Amino acid sequence: MKQSLKIASAFIGIVVGAGFASGQEILQYFTSYGYWGFGAVLVATLLFGYLGMVLTRLGSRMQTISHEDAVYAISGKVLGKVIDYTLIVTLFGILVVMIAGAGSIFSQQFDLAPAFGRSIMITLVILTIMLNVKKVITIISSITPFLVLLVVGITVYSLLTMNTSFAELEPIAKSQLSATPHWLLSSINYVSLAIALGAAMSLVMGGAEKDEKIAARGGLIGGLSFGFLILLSYLAIFAKVDVVGSADLPMLALADNISPIIGIVTAVVIFAMIYNTAVSLLLSFSARFMEMGTGRFRIFVIVSGIVAFVLSFFGFTALVNWLYPVVGYLGLLLVGTLVVADIRKTGK
Repeated sequence: MKQSLKIASAFIGIVVGAGFASGQEILQYFTSYGYWGFGAVLVATLLFGYLGMVLTRLGSRMQTISHEDAVYAISGKVLGKVIDYTLIVTLFGILVVMIAGAGSIFSQQFDLAPAFGRSIMITLVILTIMLNVKKVITIISSITPFLVLLVVGITVYSLLTMNTSFAELEPIAKSQLSATPHWLLSSINYVSLAIALGAAMSLVMGGAEKDEKIAARGGLIGGLSFGFLILLSYLAIFAKVDVVGSADLPMLALADNISPIIGIVTAVVIFAMIYNTAVSLLLSFSARFMEMGTGRFRIFVIVSGIVAFVLSFFGFTALVNWLYPVVGYLGLLLVGTLVVADIRKTGK
């Protein structure tokens, strides 16, 4: 069970930075549908549990050391290439959103120009990859439990200090920007987005575990646990949507509502989670095209980072609303392939 819990924790760490930490994703994908958002959360939780189990079990079964091996094995040459490029688009697209999110943190919390936060983020990310600072990533990854504790604490506080009923808040929640036209589509799109983001690492992670059952259990626990975190965030934002609905980072706004000190701590934790995700994204994206450690690889990292930095000026909220659903729709192909592979027991 200990090994399963390690896999579960790692699975949460992979998707939490890009699809959860800021709260903007939860607001657009779940809270903006009011009461129906709760149904969306339940559907997402079940899908995360199942697909998390499928990914890690498939990785273990095939002893995967690269996501490319697994993708081409379960989908064939033509479809495999389409999915491979979908994952490439996902890596770069989410990287752009992460940089924009860093700018929003500095703007919202410290009243500094968003460009300042974006510049710091992309500089740190490029330097980390250049210097191969693996210890930094390990330390940052260990911050995930603090984010979980903050989410639990913020949710409890938000529910206990509600001044308005959910019935009165629902029209306000429904007036917020939504990711898709329907709550069920939103739920599926969000899961697809997160799986597209976490598939590569989840497959490799499963491949590191020889016992298929342990790997599968870890993915299942990780998926269900992430769904529970989404539920908490959904409730926290719904309870105070009249106060934080207009913020780029609703969870940070909720933390500031409790205490300025908690707000600063939350800002640091969210920045660290975004940084951790951004490093993984740029590293994986660059390694897909260039051999790591070479001069060409370093040049590619710098150029890609600069391009992502420039594109981040479209703004965090706008990018989440436009880019995330697009990636989610593209990721449906991967999700469908994984389900078929599970049914066929591919790799046995």
